[in-house]
Amino acid sequence: MKIAIVEDDINMRKSLEIAMSDYKEFEIKTFKNAKDALKGIDDSFDLIITDINMPGMDGIEFVKALNGKFEVIIMTGNATLQRAIESIHLGVKDFLLKPFDVDTLINAIKREDKVQKVKKTFLQNSDKSANSGFLGSSKALDCAINIADKASKTDASILLLGESGVGKEVFASYIHENSLRAKKPFIAINMAAIPDNLIESELFGFEKGAFTDASEAKIGQFELANGGTLFLDEIGEMPYGVQAKLLRAIQEKEVRRLGSSKGIKIDIRVISATNANLTDKIKNGQFREDLYYRLNTIPLTIPPLRERKDEILQIANKYLEQNCIKYGFELKKFSDEAKKQLLEYSWPGNIRELLSVVERAVILSENNEITQKELFLESRGFN
Repeated sequence: MKIAIVEDDINMRKSLEIAMSDYKEFEIKTFKNAKDALKGIDDSFDLIITDINMPGMDGIEFVKALNGKFEVIIMTGNATLQRAIESIHLGVKDFLLKPFDVDTLINAIKREDKVQKVKKTFLQNSDKSANSGFLGSSKALDCAINIADKASKTDASILLLGESGVGKEVFASYIHENSLRAKKPFIAINMAAIPDNLIESELFGFEKGAFTDASEAKIGQFELANGGTLFLDEIGEMPYGVQAKLLRAIQEKEVRRLGSSKGIKIDIRVISATNANLTDKIKNGQFREDLYYRLNTIPLTIPPLRERKDEILQIANKYLEQNCIKYGFELKKFSDEAKKQLLEYSWPGNIRELLSVVERAVILSENNEITQKELFLESRGFN
């Protein structure tokens, strides 16, 4: 496993080099600051370990600059709760408070190493002919993918429709990966997860001093997605007042940070998604009709899992294998009765619910064959 350590404190950096030299399974390269690291790391690295508080570019800015290309562990001696939360939102895998002993760091690295091996094993064992990003196949899914394939070759706005848990973000990612923008950023935002008063600054960014707590400028998600794809999940939850600014940004291909009088040109493709009835929201004055038509150039309805029954056991078996490897169990299997119940259940939570049921069954089952009772579907209203 090849690991980059980014630490400005020379004593700490040298201590880590010496301590980790005992572990021959790790190849270590250290950097004294984030800017040097950005110049020196490449695709051969498996993990980045970085301090937060560093001169020039700090650890959070560094993680943002990595843009999700590497798994990251953060270490720091005086982190605030806010910084810890921010790092988690950026996908940081672990957060270590200094001082820590080397065993704590090694255990964190080994946990990440195990996860990466699981991912590699899972990908190697997956059906190579399967559609990228999808865990199964069915006629209903193939029809939706056919529309996605056609849409991906254009820059038209796409509105993904369907129940919660059907895989809207998987479809958005699939469209991006098969588009001419595939080598550019894919930025996903869940409107329902952002407080109403922060959505505008999250989308468009802000300048230093734009409001009381704006101690430094922040790049918005539109700018981060420039050249690529911006995925707006739960678009129906966007506050009405922000919708006009979103419409303008899409039409004019320009955004303006809060507190700035200068526009910034952007080139992005917008994919949005909702499980709400936007027509009803328009009638109730909760969603702009002109924005709806701008986002809905190509509507794509993703069918629920109950209409894609051919996928249920394919998904369940693949996720079963993945979780057995993840938790270090011998490979388990479903009993015939368990398979029958999986197929008969209506899956109101769709694929997200199926993955949850399978993971729980792997953990709680007593033997290598998972029984019907160990699915616990009765507690979810199965009859």
